[in-house]
Amino acid sequence: MNPERPNSPRSWEIFCQVVDNFGDIGVCWRLARDLAARGGREVRLWVDDWSAFSRLCPAAAEVEGARRRSGVVLQAVVVRQWPSAFPELDPAEVVIEAFACELPEVHLRRMAACEPRPVWINLEYLSAEDWVAGCHRMASPHPRLPLVKHFFFPGFDAATGGLPREPGLLAARDAFLGMPGGRRARLAALGLAPVADEALLVSLFAYEHPGLAGLLQAWSDGDLELVVLVPEGRVLGDVARALARPGLAVGDAVVRGRLQLRVLPFTEQDAYDRLLWACDLNFVRGEDSFVRAQWAAKPFVWHIYPQAEDAHFDKLEAFLARCGEGLAPEAEAAMRRFWLAWNGRGEPAAEWPAFAAELPRLAAHQRAWCGQLAALPDLVSQLLEFSAHISGRTG
Repeated sequence: MNPERPNSPRSWEIFCQVVDNFGDIGVCWRLARDLAARGGREVRLWVDDWSAFSRLCPAAAEVEGARRRSGVVLQAVVVRQWPSAFPELDPAEVVIEAFACELPEVHLRRMAACEPRPVWINLEYLSAEDWVAGCHRMASPHPRLPLVKHFFFPGFDAATGGLPREPGLLAARDAFLGMPGGRRARLAALGLAPVADEALLVSLFAYEHPGLAGLLQAWSDGDLELVVLVPEGRVLGDVARALARPGLAVGDAVVRGRLQLRVLPFTEQDAYDRLLWACDLNFVRGEDSFVRAQWAAKPFVWHIYPQAEDAHFDKLEAFLARCGEGLAPEAEAAMRRFWLAWNGRGEPAAEWPAFAAELPRLAAHQRAWCGQLAALPDLVSQLLEFSAHISGRTG
């Protein structure tokens, strides 16, 4: 990567410290792949937790330590393990620090020595709160070095940076949903056994959830036939305890009353997208799966990452207000009560009947919400435009 830059930005690097298991690296890996796939760009991804990254990109698990440190090309992205003793090397033309991680001091000095200097972007966490628009693209000069960092906020309206959405995503979703043979064919494509046409197909991806037992009991005793697909992850221990099982492993299946539960392997991102598309209702967590559930255009429930002093509820309420706009009052109230209960403010089992009754209206609303979001520029398109603008070039 040459520090002399006669052309518009073509080289990018992303720094990612894994904080929330897969949310941070999930967003960064999608971003890196999308940038590389749009052609003519060299993309380098720095990740500190190679184990977490390997779950999303299984090919990374086969890479030996020395190659991790020197860099390996995976899906057109140069991926390198972020070492504590960071090497001196040429920065990319655009440097993204994801989610307020701190760049290595040696790299900052190299950035300051470049002419012209790199575009430096702090990619922030996603939020629907009103204050985000006022901070989007805000400049922050470095206190010591001749560098300027710009804050870039993803979001849900035209005043923000949009959402990650690679070209062709929604067309791929529609093609998958339109497969001849319907649900049976879609499940077969995922390697899953068929389920009854009348069953409600649910994916359950969540953090630990001590209140899960009541909801599983309500599902077992209810009127709906539910098939719940649980990808291997943090909630699996609570599922096992709720079902009075000594443990659950990939491939296990449990039948309790009207509830069928199946444990799926943890999967890479594109396969997880197809799982979301195939289901009638998706429980998701964190940021990456939260965004992908919206592109699935199906009813979903968000398990938001908990923050100190319950600050996450401000983000949850802000999103509910935006996403719920235009919903019938009964449906909006049922959605809000169930989401809050799922996040610890109430009993999910008590709110489930009203929420389940509104699923048809919620399904129609989520399709409309997805269309509304898809009408906005996506995150990568906006990053490309912004970087060209900041660097003083338009190409």
